[in-house]
Amino acid sequence: MKTALIQSSLYWENPKANRNYFEEKIKAIDENVDLIVLPEMFTSGFTMSPGNVAETMQGETVTWLKVLAKAQNTAITGSLVIEENNNFYNRIVFVFPSGEIQFYDKKHLFTLAGEDKVYTSGTQKIIVDYLDWKICLQVCYDLRFPVFSRNSEDYDLLIYVASWPKIRINAWDALLKARAIENMCYVIGVNRIGEDNNGYEYSGHSQVVDFLGNYSVEPVESESIFYAELSKEKILQTRQKLGFLNDRDVFEIKKG
Repeated sequence: MKTALIQSSLYWENPKANRNYFEEKIKAIDENVDLIVLPEMFTSGFTMSPGNVAETMQGETVTWLKVLAKAQNTAITGSLVIEENNNFYNRIVFVFPSGEIQFYDKKHLFTLAGEDKVYTSGTQKIIVDYLDWKICLQVCYDLRFPVFSRNSEDYDLLIYVASWPKIRINAWDALLKARAIENMCYVIGVNRIGEDNNGYEYSGHSQVVDFLGNYSVEPVESESIFYAELSKEKILQTRQKLGFLNDRDVFEIKKG
């Protein structure tokens, strides 16, 4: 599966400007890719004022993603602010080339920024089936909680979209590698760059890590589109050869 990661700065609380920006970047991709990954809250930046930017699943951004995915014949994923049943969600949507959508609502809300005060936590782990790949969707702070992302489903790819600040970027790098190694899967992490309106600086470090912890895309700080071709065959061969997942502890996660 060929993937493209778009690492960019974001216009603060300006969905239209961000859609225009990403549409230009996506249409400029001159390679045939199967999946395009955008950052967390790619229409707004990591805002704690969801009412300023919230949309519905029938809103402009989701409609735009469907049209773009069909036109480019690729899947597109990233998170945005969704309002539903009088609640706000930090929701990562996975839009198939057909226009079909699956989504995951961020479970671990970032209490340090007060995200838990204005957004509603998701409750379900979501595995997407796409091109014979099982893909687990996660958002930013979820990265710090390995129990929730534990590979009990034999998924092949774990995706994190993020607004991870520069001051803690070493943790981002270390944890992405850890999740890849412990789950014996590819991990894609897409983080933004630039500075937001709260003065927080972001240094990117978007990357692709393989199932043994090796970089397929190494972290850098510049605005760019990164490409990586992922091999399902290599995952299966390595899992069969090493068998580490066969020795997983068996336990259940209580909802709460």
